[in-house]
Amino acid sequence: MALAPGQVIAIVLLTAGYTALAGSPSAPFVWQRATATFYGGADASGTMGGACEYGNLYDEGYGTRSAALSTVLFNDGASCGQCYKIACDRKIDPRWCKPGVTVTITTTNFCPPNNALPNDNGGWCNTPRAHFDMAQPAWEKIGVHRGGIIPVMYQRVPCVKKGGVRFKINGHDYFNLVLVTNVGAAGSIKSMDVMSSDSKDWAPMSRNWGANWYSLAYLSGKQLSFRITNTDGQTILFDKIVPSGWKFGQTFASKVQFN
Repeated sequence: MALAPGQVIAIVLLTAGYTALAGSPSAPFVWQRATATFYGGADASGTMGGACEYGNLYDEGYGTRSAALSTVLFNDGASCGQCYKIACDRKIDPRWCKPGVTVTITTTNFCPPNNALPNDNGGWCNTPRAHFDMAQPAWEKIGVHRGGIIPVMYQRVPCVKKGGVRFKINGHDYFNLVLVTNVGAAGSIKSMDVMSSDSKDWAPMSRNWGANWYSLAYLSGKQLSFRITNTDGQTILFDKIVPSGWKFGQTFASKVQFN
């Protein structure tokens, strides 16, 4: 599993110009069946880092309501940031389910397959299983600890976030790696473009892994704007969100959010 890149050097809060360009929320998602286990300890300290590369989940606002998804749900990182409402399925196995409760988690990690074990006996994250390896505090909202693994019902739900979308710039010259966090609504990103202060054209960025997007252009120190389309089709322009003179490792927070 990938770990988050280096430390944040500075967080700069900007009242960026922005434009909501297009799109609207998708239709409600249906309930589906899966299974769930837990990891990371009672304080979820073992969930820090993770394949979405959000780093310290406490600092980034994700807290202890998070989960690692199996291959079919993780979708090569395209599901990073998505939110799911999960309930223990008492109709299948009432012994280990807490009745009448649900918990909402954010996708922050990948649960890798273990093909040395059968899908129904230890290989819980093997293809084609839909499985959530949840942070222990989130799992224990719906399951009895002694059960270990529980059947669940789940559905995608909009992500509710405090504050605006944030951009952390990592990488190096000619490899600008931008980690996008605190994304509301769909939670996940379909596409991302960048425009620098010395250009009039938008340049597409590519997903590196998880919630990281990269550009191979030389952008060091230039004023940057980003254009993001989420997986619900809503597009927002973050105009001049990164000021000139920025340094690698800095995070820039907008005051705007998907809805």
